[in-house]
Amino acid sequence: MTTNIKLAWRNLWRNKRRTLITVSSIFFGVLLSAYMTSMQEGSYSKMVEIVVKFYSGYMQVHHEDYWENKSINNLFDYDKALVDRLKSHPEVDLVIPRLESFGLASARELTRGAAIFGIVPDVENQLTQIADKIVSGKYLQATDDGVIIGDGLAKFLKLQLNDTLVIITQGYHGISAAGKFAIRGLIKHTSPELNKSIIYMELKTCQSFLGADNKLTSLVVNVADNKVMANTFKKLKREIQSPYSVMNWEEMQPEIVQQIESDRAGGVIMKAILYIVISFGILGTIMMMIVERRREFGVMISIGMQKRKLAIVLFIETLFIGLLGIISGITVSLPLLFIQAQNPIPLTGETAKLMEDFGFEPYMFFSTAPEVFWQQAVSIFIISVLIGIYPVVSTLKIKEIKALHG
Repeated sequence: MTTNIKLAWRNLWRNKRRTLITVSSIFFGVLLSAYMTSMQEGSYSKMVEIVVKFYSGYMQVHHEDYWENKSINNLFDYDKALVDRLKSHPEVDLVIPRLESFGLASARELTRGAAIFGIVPDVENQLTQIADKIVSGKYLQATDDGVIIGDGLAKFLKLQLNDTLVIITQGYHGISAAGKFAIRGLIKHTSPELNKSIIYMELKTCQSFLGADNKLTSLVVNVADNKVMANTFKKLKREIQSPYSVMNWEEMQPEIVQQIESDRAGGVIMKAILYIVISFGILGTIMMMIVERRREFGVMISIGMQKRKLAIVLFIETLFIGLLGIISGITVSLPLLFIQAQNPIPLTGETAKLMEDFGFEPYMFFSTAPEVFWQQAVSIFIISVLIGIYPVVSTLKIKEIKALHG
């Protein structure tokens, strides 16, 4: 076998130009495919990060009847034993209590629907970094009886710092809830929709306002990343029993999952076209090689070389061409994409404005996840193996007399 490998390697460099052109086509294919995959996965990761850090967290525990209609009547009591059980998992970074509701925010004759979040300020800030988004005023303190609101909502209601906001809604079990709250701060939320409707108040203040003492709509369970979430979610699914239920961000935000999957499908089509071009390039080279060396093959078989061994040598040559392209492509794409991941490409003009309107940072992000690289390597290797079948079949069908006269 060692002899066959040496022979195949030497045969490649008998025609250096042909070999280098073929390897170059594979190299650029791997590089472009890795670059495109990295750009896609980087944007998906950032999209998930926005969803997780600015609202949902990776997982949430609710009352089992809450998510279907998000009724404020389907609350549950804060249970320290449940919180301790969630925190007992080493993968869990944070367990964040929340009380969420909807109501009417008013000022003078102006009124707008609003999302009300009752939060524990210090704990909530560890996930969503709300304090960093304050554009005017200050962040909520423990036992604070004021609110912070999105600056989009403040502009619509024509309110400023320290003005009074009126909130009217339905409280727990149908009670009427109405109150006046001083505006402690204004935030610029990443999501334009939330920026026009968000109201944050301290958890105990919110519980008192809604008549829901010690009640919660959710416990946000946060972990390091999406990969850790998958395993932790399976464990919590087994542990969390009625009357609670646990959901991950994919179940809470199915539209984001669908958007990622549809975009990824488009990427697969583009990469498939690229791989087809690469495949024909390799196949064309191999066919040319077989035609040019047909007389050589006839001589080798005539002096005693077995067709099977010759077929193995040609198969190894094909694999070598694929491996050289893969190795060179990955070698160049690795440092390039690591640099790009550390330095996202800033977007400008209308594109940047459009992304900001949708709640995304105006940058083109890149990923250096292992699958960005090994997927390309595996794909090209499989293509090389399949194309390697052609010279094997061609060699086994060679007629020595015809080959010698070719």
